[in-house]
Amino acid sequence: MPEKNNRGPTDVSQTGHDVAVLGGGSFGSAMAKVLGENGHTVHFWMRDEAQADEIRNTGINSRYMPDVPLTGDIQPTTSLPEAVGKAEIVFVAIPSKAFRSVIRENSSEFREGQIVVSLTKGIEEHGFKLMSEILQEEIPRSRIGVLSGPNLAGEIVSQDLTATVIAAKDPDVRRTVQELLGCEYLRVYANVDVYGVELAGALKNIYAIVAGLASARNLGENAKAMLITRGLAEMSRFAVSLGANPMTFMGLAGVGDLIVTCTSPKSRNYRVGYAVGNGQALDEAVAELGQVAEGIYTLKLVKEKSEAIGIYMPLVRGLYEILYDGASISAVINSLMMSVQNSDVEFILPRTISQ
Repeated sequence: MPEKNNRGPTDVSQTGHDVAVLGGGSFGSAMAKVLGENGHTVHFWMRDEAQADEIRNTGINSRYMPDVPLTGDIQPTTSLPEAVGKAEIVFVAIPSKAFRSVIRENSSEFREGQIVVSLTKGIEEHGFKLMSEILQEEIPRSRIGVLSGPNLAGEIVSQDLTATVIAAKDPDVRRTVQELLGCEYLRVYANVDVYGVELAGALKNIYAIVAGLASARNLGENAKAMLITRGLAEMSRFAVSLGANPMTFMGLAGVGDLIVTCTSPKSRNYRVGYAVGNGQALDEAVAELGQVAEGIYTLKLVKEKSEAIGIYMPLVRGLYEILYDGASISAVINSLMMSVQNSDVEFILPRTISQ
């Protein structure tokens, strides 16, 4: 049965639309750059007036994207009401810890039927809420979407070939975002499993820390492959228990994002794991990074949630013991290798072709 849309389509087939990007970090900057290059007017909101002035005067966001010119009609502002008020579509790239407070404080600025897309890969501490759920609670009159996938910001701004996923229940939201962001180097796929796509984006940050740690310890390529695939099994088992579609984890937002963050030193979470694997304290590693590594927060929340609902997640438990309980890396690795050898594949689809 076709999905109903009583609001009428949002026409973005022509360039020159007003969009807002909320959050002046690395991924917000990358999306602002794509949108600006695609011919749209970008109302780029950030808290820091000095940062806004720098972008306005030089076209550079030196803290997060040094030497990367933000070209096109990008208009930095520290007035969130101004950014949202002028925009047809809003992209939110605010860290998870501040996400609800910023949206709640400005909820009256969002309009009926306005498309609001979360770019944030994280989980709220209280109530285990994903960012789309926060948007639904705080601005229910808006149309909500989530963007996720193997999307390292540094490669996007370099115009390296990239694919991403827009997840939304409303087909108009999916089509609109595809047309706004799609270009010769960025391909946008669609998915209706908002919860699965978003949860995959948050969970993979944990396993990126594990992979960085393993790389620092020179565990070998076989070990890296084992950790990535067992991480995929673990995160999909957890997500499906909460209502996600298992097949989402076979796509870009699942295995695709997991691969890139577990194999690239460009990943913030990977770099934190690598530093800890080399003997650095967690606080020092985070301070040296100078940016938010969402996996640090997500790890605590997922460990608590998995224990509460009885889902077996040995990699989550092991990493938690290393980062927060002072367990030795070698002891945890030995423990993982001595654990029960269970099934390789979590989900078996029914056979449809008889032999």
